[in-house]
Amino acid sequence: MKPLVSIIMGSTSDLPIMEKACKWLDDNEIPFEVNALSAHRTPDAVETFAKGAKARGVKVIIAGAGMAAALPGVIAASTPLPVIGVPIKGMLDGLDAMLSIIQMPPGIPVATVGVNGAQNAAILAAEMMALGDEEIARKVDAWKAGLGAKIEKANRELSEIKDYKFKVD
Repeated sequence: MKPLVSIIMGSTSDLPIMEKACKWLDDNEIPFEVNALSAHRTPDAVETFAKGAKARGVKVIIAGAGMAAALPGVIAASTPLPVIGVPIKGMLDGLDAMLSIIQMPPGIPVATVGVNGAQNAAILAAEMMALGDEEIARKVDAWKAGLGAKIEKANRELSEIKDYKFKVD
C-alpha cells in the first residue's frame, strides 16, 4: 500500500519518540513510511523528499526534530501538504525545539504538537485525512470512543476502593 503519512526525523536518535506515531498508525492500519533526513546535514535530500511527497500519494507529513528543529519548516517550505511538527526533548526540555517549530513565517504553516507528542501527531494526521476518507474517520471515531471507555473503567475501579482513609495533616 502507498503510504498516506510520512514520518520524518532529523536523526535515528529521535526514533524512540517518533515510533509512538508509527505504532498508532500501524495499530489503526493507516499506511505510513519512516525516514531520517536532516535539514542541516542533508538539505538537498529534504527538499527532494518534500517536493515529491504529494506525487507519491502522501497526504500528511509528520516531522520530528530537536534543538534548532528546522526540519518541519524546511519541509513545509517545499510542499503544499500539511506538516505536523513534533518538538523532540533535548536541550532546554524541548522548549528550544518547540519555539523553532511554532515560529514560522507567514505562508509556511506548521502544525505543532507538544514536546515528544508523536502519538498526538499521528492522531492529528488521521483526523486531517478523515475529512475526506470515511474509513479513516471510522477508525479515529472508534479510537476516541475507546478513550472514554478507559476513563469509565478507571472510575469503576476507583469506586471499588472502600476502606481507604485519607490523611489530613
